[in-house]
Amino acid sequence: MDRKRISRLGKRCVISCAALLALFSCKDKPQVNQKVEELAVVKEDAPKDVYEFGFNLNDFIVKRDTVKKGDSFGFILERNNLGYSKIYQIAETARDSFDIRKIQIGKPYTLLCAKDSLETPQCFIYQPNKEQYVVVNFKDSIHAYTSRKPIKYVEKEYSGVINSNISQTLDDDGLSLILAYKMSDIYAWTIDFTRLQKGDRFKVIYTDKYIDDTIYAGIDKIKAAYFEHNTEPFYAFEFETDSVKGFTDYYNEEAKTLRRAFLKAPVEYKRISSRYNLNRRIALYGNKVRPHKGTDFAANIGTPIVATANGKVTKSSYTRGNGNYVKIRHNKVYETQYLHMQKRKVKAGDFVKQGDVIGWVGMTGNTSGPHVCYRFWVNGKQVDPFKQKLPAAEPISDSLKEKYLEYIKPIRFQLDAVPFKGDYPKENVVQQDLISQSY
Repeated sequence: MDRKRISRLGKRCVISCAALLALFSCKDKPQVNQKVEELAVVKEDAPKDVYEFGFNLNDFIVKRDTVKKGDSFGFILERNNLGYSKIYQIAETARDSFDIRKIQIGKPYTLLCAKDSLETPQCFIYQPNKEQYVVVNFKDSIHAYTSRKPIKYVEKEYSGVINSNISQTLDDDGLSLILAYKMSDIYAWTIDFTRLQKGDRFKVIYTDKYIDDTIYAGIDKIKAAYFEHNTEPFYAFEFETDSVKGFTDYYNEEAKTLRRAFLKAPVEYKRISSRYNLNRRIALYGNKVRPHKGTDFAANIGTPIVATANGKVTKSSYTRGNGNYVKIRHNKVYETQYLHMQKRKVKAGDFVKQGDVIGWVGMTGNTSGPHVCYRFWVNGKQVDPFKQKLPAAEPISDSLKEKYLEYIKPIRFQLDAVPFKGDYPKENVVQQDLISQSY
């Protein structure tokens, strides 16, 4: 082989070796433009503050339960690792603000506990109803107080047409029957809701209550209503006539009252089981005449009994025959009495307004079934209230009449603008949310 050929082969070997060395060295070194991935550091967000009853719940271990049979304030705390001496100290210090003996079976309570190994209770919160709550705080010093959850009021409109009865109309649209009860109370002396006609129609502006923005707490009040019964229109507008006592009532478009001085009945009743009858004969007593000077309204035990008119409670007591009963003097002429109550809510000397709850239906005294016996006096003589020409309630004073008529103008305009149910396009919803207010 000549020298030139050997020289060429040598150069090729040198170039090949250099290229091979470069190839292996590149695999071990990152290129200049190669992106080096960085580890992503995940940062956990701090838990959002959750406030209830005025406390940040994230600061505690939260235990919720309801009062069970046999539970007491002390037993609940002892069961949750609090010593007897501490429980006694809490009960004694808090008793002026909260009677611990009044906790009731089925009511919810919340324990806010320390984040320690024993989860030691630091605060007891009791809820007697949806709106109110009682706080017994013993984290540092011991103190107790009552408060309310924030309430939002939402104004709504609704219209309906009667096919069978008003309760069915509301139920078909998923509305509370309380709305029917409130409307029947407003129109108690102008429309007989047991004799509504098919085709009768109505519209109403009312307010719903919500606790903590989400928990429905029922209907608060009716602001205005329109009822067309037998083609005759009946307006009703709520108006405050006494700002000191907070007394409100309903009046029509001409400022005339819709009420009489007395409600027809003291209770939402199923039927009248016995009427006023001075010649009533009872087989149980040998068919002898035993006058019945009251009107018996049959209703379920626990149904609220209301005062049929404003007045002062003169008696709130118990006798063998009457059971638990309440007697009210309304003025120099009229008195009423309510017998056989399960429990009385008022005491002698109390002033009550028409519609105020004074007790609950029961079976105390001489009675064979749950009802309220309603008795009525005129000038000291017991009479049949259904045969009396009872006076109308007091009209709006002349000084307030002009203010009332001016007040209802925009409300009537709003009410008249609500279409009746049959006038809505099918895709529209009859019920409308209007105004929300929080307190």
